[in-house]
Amino acid sequence: MDCCFRLLKRRGSRDPLFLTGVTFPPEYPASPETLVKLTVYDVRDKARDNSSFLGSATFSVSDLLRSKDDQLTLNLRSSDGVLAVGTVLVSRVNMGEMEEGDMDHITADVQQAQKCTLVCESSQGTPIDKDNSPLTGAVFKNPVCKVYKFQTVDSKWMLVREQMEECTLSFSIPRQLLHLYIQEDMRRIQELRDLGELSPHWDNLRKEVIGRYGQVIAAYQETLAELNKITGPSFKPSCSKAQRYLEFIPINLHTQRMRVTCPRQTDAFYDVITVGAPAAHFQGFKGGGLQRLLSRHEAEKKSFSTAYQCIYYSPEHTAKAQEVLHSVGHLQPLISGLADQLLQAAQQHSMAGLREALKTLAGKTEQFVHALKDELVKSALLALHTAQPGYVTKNQNQTLPGHQGHSHQDHLSPSQRGQQGQSPPQNPGHSPGQPSATDSPVVVCNNVDGGSQTAPIREDGQAPLKRQDSIPCHKEYDEEEWDRVWADVAKSLNCVIAMVDKLQEQEPINNNQEQPIPKQVLADVITSHNPEGDWREQLCPLVVRLKECVAEVVVRARRAMTFVLLQEAACSIPQGLFLKQRRDVVFSQALAALACGFVMRLYAGMEDKGFLRQLHLVGLVAQFESLLSTYSEEIGMLEDMEVGISDLHRVAFKITQAKTDDPCDLQPVVIGRRDHYTVEVPLPRLAFQTLPHEIKEGKALQVYPVLFNVGINEQQTIADRFGDISLQERINQRNFEILDSYYKSLSDKVPSECLPCFQTQMDLKDLLGTLGQNVVTKKRKNVEILWLAGTICRRLNGIRFTSCKSAKDRTSMSVTLEQCALLRDEHQLNKDYFIRALDCMRREGCRIENVQKNIKCRKYAFNMLQLMAFPKIYRPPEGTYGKVDS
Repeated sequence: MDCCFRLLKRRGSRDPLFLTGVTFPPEYPASPETLVKLTVYDVRDKARDNSSFLGSATFSVSDLLRSKDDQLTLNLRSSDGVLAVGTVLVSRVNMGEMEEGDMDHITADVQQAQKCTLVCESSQGTPIDKDNSPLTGAVFKNPVCKVYKFQTVDSKWMLVREQMEECTLSFSIPRQLLHLYIQEDMRRIQELRDLGELSPHWDNLRKEVIGRYGQVIAAYQETLAELNKITGPSFKPSCSKAQRYLEFIPINLHTQRMRVTCPRQTDAFYDVITVGAPAAHFQGFKGGGLQRLLSRHEAEKKSFSTAYQCIYYSPEHTAKAQEVLHSVGHLQPLISGLADQLLQAAQQHSMAGLREALKTLAGKTEQFVHALKDELVKSALLALHTAQPGYVTKNQNQTLPGHQGHSHQDHLSPSQRGQQGQSPPQNPGHSPGQPSATDSPVVVCNNVDGGSQTAPIREDGQAPLKRQDSIPCHKEYDEEEWDRVWADVAKSLNCVIAMVDKLQEQEPINNNQEQPIPKQVLADVITSHNPEGDWREQLCPLVVRLKECVAEVVVRARRAMTFVLLQEAACSIPQGLFLKQRRDVVFSQALAALACGFVMRLYAGMEDKGFLRQLHLVGLVAQFESLLSTYSEEIGMLEDMEVGISDLHRVAFKITQAKTDDPCDLQPVVIGRRDHYTVEVPLPRLAFQTLPHEIKEGKALQVYPVLFNVGINEQQTIADRFGDISLQERINQRNFEILDSYYKSLSDKVPSECLPCFQTQMDLKDLLGTLGQNVVTKKRKNVEILWLAGTICRRLNGIRFTSCKSAKDRTSMSVTLEQCALLRDEHQLNKDYFIRALDCMRREGCRIENVQKNIKCRKYAFNMLQLMAFPKIYRPPEGTYGKVDS
């Protein structure tokens, strides 16, 4: 085994002491007979790989194991093996088990000279310690490890290890989401077809919407096919951010953990997830990002709804329609199954089973009825009725005789009309919410001839009726019909309940368990059955009637809500579907990052009972730190990111027991639809059994995403002086309110003992107060907002994220600064070592390795002019930056 050490000589040092190292990965196990060859180079320019050979030495592992104090001193020999050009001291170090004496011994020479702080590194392979269990190995891959030694204020020495890893969820979550997107859109197409026959106007709209959905599905299927071909690294490099087939993949997603080992102290670790800002880079930012585009589109929809004879539905109405569709689709099979269980219990003459099944059935049926108790359903049914062929509205316009013919444009879709330069008929739009016939969606649905304003000639040849007494060609819509159908479900349930009570009265053994009989609704139905007959025979007709009522309600509600979504989609063509695609892309990136962070935090807290209690009682805060500027393209990225992070509130997590301990069975699974997703995180059986009862029972675990942004580069300087920073101010203010609300909820439900302990004693409430003051303070590049938000997140057991455009350059400056600040505040890093440690991490640590992985060059993408605009503490050391393609 050959080990090559490339030594970078520090400027101004004539006789430097360099410390570096290597671990033996599992795929290359070391034995006593293993020979190790050390080759040493003098590296003059690390970025350009400009180096010269110094010498080499060879030893066996057995030599090291038999050596005194686990140390070997070897002579470096020239290439011909004749000249000795220096010496190398080889030491064996057990990482994660360092004692104070061991650390002092290993670093004795360095302590005397106070030179390089980098002790050893392992840029390949898997370090062997408790951070890398089979549990973490299923999701986190390809670790890069760097280890440092720093001096504390009491002249002791701490060992600090950085570990950066890729995450398999970078690709697996987007793949799953794409599959779910395709399934959802295909269901929507089928639901639109199930609306039945519509008037020409609405049928044209339906065809166009279905066509648009088909285009989206085809594009998603093509993207998914390309993603399934990809093998290799588990991350998307920053140079690929604008590739079409990778647009759903988060940019440069990595985890980073810093573990600190100090004498006479328990090891501490600090995690952060680094990811490029979730944004639609392939689609670009010419018109801005999602926040601006959605606001503009929502305003345009109102005028489109008037022009295309659609009802304007707000985002809240659309969300409600999707919720109703999901509820009825989810609850109907549950009710049907529970009804069958009730009959089975009746057949077995089990009163206990009968009561248990009835209790569950009643609960689900009441939930079903409540989900449909909304005026939107009623008004949508009326609108759908008016959209059927031959229906004439009560607001039909009066026309002269002989003008009842159809014009060609009456049967064209909105986009076809636009292509011919014709304006659609101008009927006033209407917002849903009022159920009456005179003030309901019916007033905008003119469907005799697909949108014509012409009133029909009466069959008796008389003049057309006046507007106020126009009569539909078909029967009038009965507004009370829905109320009757909907109420029949509750009445049918009451009949079932009453019959079960009757049966219990006839059961002498269980008379002592008799419960109060509810009001006898439809008692004649009950008494018509033979009280002495078989239980199943007496219950079956009532149960069948309940299932029939539920099925009838489902059919009507599904068609009504689908018609709502048809109108919403018709008003949005084509821009609405483009925005939906953009939102899908951004959400996919954001969810992959969130799932990565949640899994990392869960794995780290498996033995922390306070954390697990907090997890199921309140949930976790996920704090996203962004360094984007509010200028040029980056303001569009920030607008995308704001919506993407906000959409994460639609996500919940569940912990499940894995089928096996195989890594494939430990991969998180996404289920759900666009308005609500659940990420199921499987754990091995033994780990799952240690969880609280509530989590094992499948309780949904909530996450509260918050975003704080402070731009720090030269573009932010321009925005601060001449541009608009209101977006950043609004984001910070809004998310501070969410964070403050989360803290209040946490304080009410979880004792303070559940939260982690920190050396810095500042109260959480005071930290939040200081953050609130900074958020409203007019101060340029106020990075204290980011520091305070990050500190509060860690105090709250939260998940920390750091982002910039590519999570490579500005992100590296922020992560290393936070790590050194934690060493100073929590582990008494010597103040004389702070800048030295910061420069060392930026020059030799995991973050420069991240740059190398992304662009194949060990230089941060900064130039001197840019850095002059950076806060000083965010500037990299000299020699580590330059003009590169990022």
